[in-house]
Amino acid sequence: MNRTLPVIVITLMTLAGCNTDSQIFRDQPLVAKVEMGMSQEQVQQIGGAPLSVSNRTAEAGTCYDYKLVQPEHRQPYNVSFDSRGRVDHKGFMTCAEWSVAQQKAREPARSSGGGGY
Repeated sequence: MNRTLPVIVITLMTLAGCNTDSQIFRDQPLVAKVEMGMSQEQVQQIGGAPLSVSNRTAEAGTCYDYKLVQPEHRQPYNVSFDSRGRVDHKGFMTCAEWSVAQQKAREPARSSGGGGY
């Protein structure tokens, strides 16, 4: 299966709601300092203990939920780890929302019909 389409879908879904969030929260340590490939320990050194930790459902791994807070703004934020415990995603959504996005990206493309040619 071509993996390009799911990656594009996930990226667009992640970016769709975060343009203003990324501006408001860009200086928060989790947003500014957490990078792909970091360990769970490194993330906790930067952001502290997460509000919750969950096992990922679409792919093996773990996900940390955080709540970013600025005056008059509150925003969920997640940092997701692969099966090796390394950051492979972060974004302005809960771990549950990220899981749904991953599941949708894994669904096979549906044909709109056709004549069976």
